[in-house]
Amino acid sequence: MIGAAIGVVLFSNIVYSAFLLGGVFISIAGIYLLLNADFVAAAQILIYVGAVNVLILFAIMLVNKREDFVAFPNSWVRKVLTGLVSVGLFGLLSTMVLATPWAYSAAPVAGGESSIVLIGEHFFTDFLLPFELASILLLIAMVGAIILARREYLPDLLTPSKLGQTVLTLQERPRELVSTTSETKE
Repeated sequence: MIGAAIGVVLFSNIVYSAFLLGGVFISIAGIYLLLNADFVAAAQILIYVGAVNVLILFAIMLVNKREDFVAFPNSWVRKVLTGLVSVGLFGLLSTMVLATPWAYSAAPVAGGESSIVLIGEHFFTDFLLPFELASILLLIAMVGAIILARREYLPDLLTPSKLGQTVLTLQERPRELVSTTSETKE
């Protein structure tokens, strides 16, 4: 995990850094598995590797900005400030690690049952209504994002009189359907 994290920072190619970030997320899921937190490990892989990292890769590949790196004239000031902030954060985290009592006080799961089974039982008994409402809300958000983000192919050469059919769309974005096939001869 540490090697992949160092690679994320040191690679100059941003695509390689994004792939190594996925390796960091998978390594963190492995640590969760070693701590017997199988549900958190599965959620780590599904959410961070399967969603966040893929979203980062899509954003990088869609932008596709090809500019050479040009350093600022006073870039040494930023490097010094970054180093000071990093050393300060390392000091705070080290103090927290040393001052925290790390005794495990919770009782282990009875009967060798997995935490996924217990969470599933709670989801489908005690928290069924909020679980279903959250899934419906996420579905509505996904459909709304698809509607807002869709793009139609509209060539500038065609006039509305040449088009035979219109598309029913939102009033904010009136568009007309353009067939990509060749038009029939009259």
